[in-house]
Amino acid sequence: MQYLMAISTRTIILIIFVLVSLASDSLAQNCSNYTFPSNQVFSSCSDLPVLDAHLHWNYIPSTKRIQIAYRAAQNSTGWIAWAINPTGLTMVGSQALVAFRNSNGSMTAYTTQVTSYNPSMQPQALSFPVSNISATYTNNEMTIFAMVGPLGNGTTFNHVWQAGNSISDDIPQSHPMAGPNTQSIGKLSFL
Repeated sequence: MQYLMAISTRTIILIIFVLVSLASDSLAQNCSNYTFPSNQVFSSCSDLPVLDAHLHWNYIPSTKRIQIAYRAAQNSTGWIAWAINPTGLTMVGSQALVAFRNSNGSMTAYTTQVTSYNPSMQPQALSFPVSNISATYTNNEMTIFAMVGPLGNGTTFNHVWQAGNSISDDIPQSHPMAGPNTQSIGKLSFL
């Protein structure tokens, strides 16, 4: 009888532990519960379906500009990117914001165009303005901050997001070409 009670107690403790873990994981991944260390506030957000990524934004209708914060889980030797593709739901054609920790240990953020499946990932101007671009790395999460636009007519855009595991000579290297890395595309309405 004592053996059965010990098993029952262990089972109950295990169930409670699993439920608490699941609850804390779901809270940590919900963008609406996130507080930025800099106390920045964003009126809208989206928990993206893959790559443990989240997009926060403030759309400014009078200027057609968007203040964004794109954050994603990443280790200190990897990179993240978020992009708008004005031509389709693919990586190629994307106008990207990229961030990584460079060789001196500081965060680097810049814009680049994804013109092929083997892009240079060198800094390049985009087809629309981007200002105030910066990046942070805290608690195994990278965040890109920027003011994007004006983007022209419309408020719904194709967007893509990405993550890679290596940097060489301060240039992000290719990301995996399977699984979540090929599913990180969608349409987004900034309204």
